[in-house]
Amino acid sequence: MRIETVFLFDLDGTLVDSVYQHVLAWKSALDDENIELSVWRIHRKVGMSGGLFTNQLLRETGCDIDPDRIERLRRAHTEAYNRLGRDIRPLPGARELLAWLTEQRIPWAIATSGRMETAAVNLAALGVDPDRVPVVTRDQVKYAKPDPDLFLAASARLDAEIERAIVVGDSIWDMLAATRCRALGVGLLSGGYGTDELRQAGAIRVYEDPADLLEHIDEVGGRR
Repeated sequence: MRIETVFLFDLDGTLVDSVYQHVLAWKSALDDENIELSVWRIHRKVGMSGGLFTNQLLRETGCDIDPDRIERLRRAHTEAYNRLGRDIRPLPGARELLAWLTEQRIPWAIATSGRMETAAVNLAALGVDPDRVPVVTRDQVKYAKPDPDLFLAASARLDAEIERAIVVGDSIWDMLAATRCRALGVGLLSGGYGTDELRQAGAIRVYEDPADLLEHIDEVGGRR
C-alpha cells in the first residue's frame, strides 16, 4: 500500500522572511525591561517556545523574570512585531511551493510557535487564510518547539499519521521537534541556521529556501 506524504511547515524563516523582525521586536521588548541581551543571542532562540526562551534568559542574564514580567515582555514583543509587519514578505518560492502542493493534492498545514496575534501578520503576507488552511499556533497546544505538540496537532488536522509527515523548518528547534514525533525533518537555510546545525538536529535534507525545495521536491516525497 502506497503511503501518502503530507507536509507540515513552520512559518517564520520558512515561508516568510520574518526572523529578523522577531529578533528586533524581542530586542525592543527586552530593552524596555532593562534586560541586556545581544542581538545574536536572541536570534539563536527564535522558534523555541516562550517557556524555553524565558529559561534561557534566566541562564544567560541572571535576571529575575517573574510571571508579570514575562507577560509584559510578550505584549511588548507583539506590539513591536506588529509595527514591523509591513516589511514582512514571503520567502522566494513560498507561494509557488504551497500552490504546487495544492495542485498536486498533497495535503499541507502550518505549525508555528508564534501566537495568532503575530502569526496573522505572516499569514496575510503569505496570502494564507487560516479559515481555509489548517494552521496551528502556540495558542492551541500545551507546549511549543522543541516539543512536538504543534506538529502532532497539525498532522491530526490533516487526519494523517505523523510518520507520513515531512516537517519543513528553518531552525534546530523545528528539526528536534520533528525527530521527537517521528516525522522526517527538512531544513531550510532561510532562517539563518547553518547546514551542519540543521543536520545535527535531525534534518534529512537541507535546502536554501522554499524555491530550492520546490526544485528538488521529488527528493523528499513530492512528485513533479
